[in-house]
Amino acid sequence: MLKYLRTIVPAAIAIAMVGVAPVHAQQVTGTPGSPGATTTIPGNQLPPPDPKFGGVIKDDALQSKPWWAPRVVPPKGAPNVLLIITDDAGFGVPGTFGGVIPTPSMDRIANEGLRYNRIFSTALCSPTRAALITGRNHHSAGFGVVSEQSTGFPGYNSIIGKDKATIGRILLDNGYATSWFGKDHNTPAFAASQVGPFDQWPTGMGFEYFYGFVGGDSNQWQPNLFRNTTQIYPFEGKAPGTWNLVTAMADDAIDYMTRIHQTDPNRPIFIKYAPGATHAPHHPMKEWVDKVHAMHLFDDGYEKLRERIFANQKRLGVIPQDAQLTPWPAEILKPWDKLTADEKRLFIRQVEVFAAFAAYNDHEIGRVIQAFQDLGKLDNTLVIYINGDNGTSAEGGPLGTPNEVAWFNGVSNMPAEMQLKWYDVWGTEQTYNHMSAGWSWAFDTPFDWFKQNASRLGGTNQNMVVSWPARIKDKGALREQFVHVIDVVPTILEAAGLSAPEVVDGIKQAPIEGTSFAYTFDAANAKAPSRHKTQYFEMMGQWALYHDGWLLGTKVNRAPWEAFGPANPDPLNNQEFQLYDLSRDFTQSEDLAAKHPEKVKDLKQMFVAEAKKHQVFPLDASVAARIVAPRPNITAGRTEFVYTRPMTGLPQGDSPMLLNASYTITAAIEVPQGGAEGMILTSGGRFAGYGFYLLGGKPVFLWNLVDLERLKWEGPDALTPGPHTLEFDFQYEGLGAGTLALNNFSGVGRPGTGTLKVDGKAVATKRMEKTLPMILQWDESFDIGSDTLTGVNDADYRPPFPLTAKLVKLTIKVDRPELSPADIKKLEEGVAKAADAK
Repeated sequence: MLKYLRTIVPAAIAIAMVGVAPVHAQQVTGTPGSPGATTTIPGNQLPPPDPKFGGVIKDDALQSKPWWAPRVVPPKGAPNVLLIITDDAGFGVPGTFGGVIPTPSMDRIANEGLRYNRIFSTALCSPTRAALITGRNHHSAGFGVVSEQSTGFPGYNSIIGKDKATIGRILLDNGYATSWFGKDHNTPAFAASQVGPFDQWPTGMGFEYFYGFVGGDSNQWQPNLFRNTTQIYPFEGKAPGTWNLVTAMADDAIDYMTRIHQTDPNRPIFIKYAPGATHAPHHPMKEWVDKVHAMHLFDDGYEKLRERIFANQKRLGVIPQDAQLTPWPAEILKPWDKLTADEKRLFIRQVEVFAAFAAYNDHEIGRVIQAFQDLGKLDNTLVIYINGDNGTSAEGGPLGTPNEVAWFNGVSNMPAEMQLKWYDVWGTEQTYNHMSAGWSWAFDTPFDWFKQNASRLGGTNQNMVVSWPARIKDKGALREQFVHVIDVVPTILEAAGLSAPEVVDGIKQAPIEGTSFAYTFDAANAKAPSRHKTQYFEMMGQWALYHDGWLLGTKVNRAPWEAFGPANPDPLNNQEFQLYDLSRDFTQSEDLAAKHPEKVKDLKQMFVAEAKKHQVFPLDASVAARIVAPRPNITAGRTEFVYTRPMTGLPQGDSPMLLNASYTITAAIEVPQGGAEGMILTSGGRFAGYGFYLLGGKPVFLWNLVDLERLKWEGPDALTPGPHTLEFDFQYEGLGAGTLALNNFSGVGRPGTGTLKVDGKAVATKRMEKTLPMILQWDESFDIGSDTLTGVNDADYRPPFPLTAKLVKLTIKVDRPELSPADIKKLEEGVAKAADAK
């Protein structure tokens, strides 16, 4: 039976079967058994059991009585829900909370509803989003880190357990139309291919419709875009700079809600709206860059910006008047007056593009909000607009970068004079850009530090606006209660008059760990004590514990761009602890640890208890090392891969990994009369990857080293018509990624020698002094026979660059280094010495 027609036994029978009374009385409309009848369900068991046939069956139809199961609907008055979460945006980004970037759409919701200044994230993308859609803590939901860093422990495997049904699934089975637009960072990287399984895709987690990208970020001009589970390319054929995902997803969301409304005006709609902005790459339309540039918001530098935002926040009353601003961290972020002229010019360009991205994104969000009003639905729509899934990102490093993929491979200090060659195309399809961390620090005002920093409010304290005109009457007011993203699910359920299910698909559900903040909707509760009393935080070895206004946290010992050194081997204990009374100190400005050692001890014990309860152990302070940690993708354990026909779209997480290994790629092809050209094999794209192709009939193998260098092996002659065997053999000289398990980076990114052969004869040999240690461009795919999205070398070809020769067979053999007992002993001795020295 269709999901829309899933039905229930009468409430009394359901209670007897499950043993739990429904929270709300059953609501039935229409004549039972008629085609138009509807019913609510207890909701403790999803999907609800099919009811017993209520008609009459005789030998012939004329003597029989038909009966239709009632259609399941939510309780009367259940609101539409628009759940918006932006990306990598700290407290000081939106104008709504004192920032200088115009955010009129956020203003609109704030003025019609409520502002919240103590809504907390987990400090990182996937973890916050897993908590947001499940109502459970990020480790409880398997997302202790982003999916690309998953490891084989329950709190870190990037798999949302079947005992943790999402808000999409709960609302769907209760009669809502459910959808997800934009970023999906909760599908495991090893389950993102067309092989599936698709149970961890949005459509497998209760969201009937999905339009967006899978992964941490995406090129907004040429995204790895999916409709449900099918990759689509609506930008193909469009002139550069004319199609952008930020607008396209708003268009698609408006089309979706309009179709649902016109088909069934009474059916409530739930939309999770998760744009890629303002995560890198910062890709706004040019007119928005021009608008922001004309405003000259950033000409006096990031310290002045911070002071201006702080003053605005006090003027607006969104932070306490006695809040203190912590000192500028001159030891890690060069003060503005110490920058060179080139650095100032570059940094202003970087931040103007970021600001344009934020303003553009808010504008498109406004179109979606307006569409609810145009359909006459806004009055009974609960809009939850969360600014940021963590604090502003500093992953561009102090200097910023034209290519974020470079940072993930350890290249984070590209001089300004080098970056300036991208000045005129910053934010276009030619860059995968990020800004200087100085701006990121300013955009986290009134707090300090960044995304990734789970113990500092700059990493975790977001802001949020909520409106629901039919319910919230205290328009424009501020709420200061402690709220965490795990509180969103129970709040939506309470607003809809629904209870959390006890059983879904026959699986007993883990308890919801969040606390509804619907009580704050009423003016009478404006100053009510926070009902969320205790909350732990942990991200890559940095951790904190909040309890009744107190916050114990570890002192930051690593800037986010410092991801490639040995990790702290004992992050539970080998830390300096800081203690704050947030009830008196809004910004974490006064460390009280020395004054209250017993409070430090008590809160640490409480953290340990919470960590045990929510699958936080084992603590792991590694960052980049986890990117290449072994995980169960479809290539795991395989050393040979064979392909006999073209294939595109295989994501990096499910394709053969050639980094830090020796490998041989052999292509048997047949060249037609007149010669051939085109792509044989490629993985990655403009910002990092490799390609094996025919150019002017000549075989070429090329490595794109994060758009800074391209190393090319090329045959001297065009291939003659007929069969040929092409081979690229690479001999790696390092110990391999196995050294990372011993807290050592010496085995990755090492040199090697590549040889290109034609019909068994070597035609080009070249040594690579440096190889990519961590990752190719993750939003690009592994393609055979053509090249999707961007190419690895614009100077040679433009995608799709189809292969005009016949591909007979393509074979990839990978020989990964294995550590010998002597290697392991030597590395362990090195780790021990480093620990002793520390």
